[in-house]
Amino acid sequence: HPDEVETFINDSITAHEKGEGLAFAIINKSTNKVIGSTRYMKYDPINKRVEIGYTFLSASMQRTGVNTEMKLLMLQHAFETLELNRVEFLTDYLNMQSRTAILRLGAKQEGVMRHHMIMPDGRLRDSVIFSILKLEWPGVKLNLIHRTRH
Repeated sequence: HPDEVETFINDSITAHEKGEGLAFAIINKSTNKVIGSTRYMKYDPINKRVEIGYTFLSASMQRTGVNTEMKLLMLQHAFETLELNRVEFLTDYLNMQSRTAILRLGAKQEGVMRHHMIMPDGRLRDSVIFSILKLEWPGVKLNLIHRTRH
């Protein structure tokens, strides 16, 4: 849907201009084609935290290790370059594929925010929040490195 893509791009530009986010295109190096996107969002340098979200991959790239490799790079930058204390992930309670993928990264589920958002169809969405803390990063990093090599 062209309108949704335009809104998505404009929202990411606005967040970047405010210093609250940074969107990334995910490119398959062997084909030089865009296969998805992800972004840092709700960046809070005072409290040293960021959320990683709006992640999507083309169906052919799901379960290929691309998400693990991409998240390893983003988490490494967040913890080792930006020196953040916390990285958050938020997803729809009903999105079991996303919830499972976040847990596989090594994030911990913190809770469910009930009726957190109103979806375009009017459904009241419950959101699940996950996090990885700075003190957990060394172990999470080793696990992600191991998973990207296998």
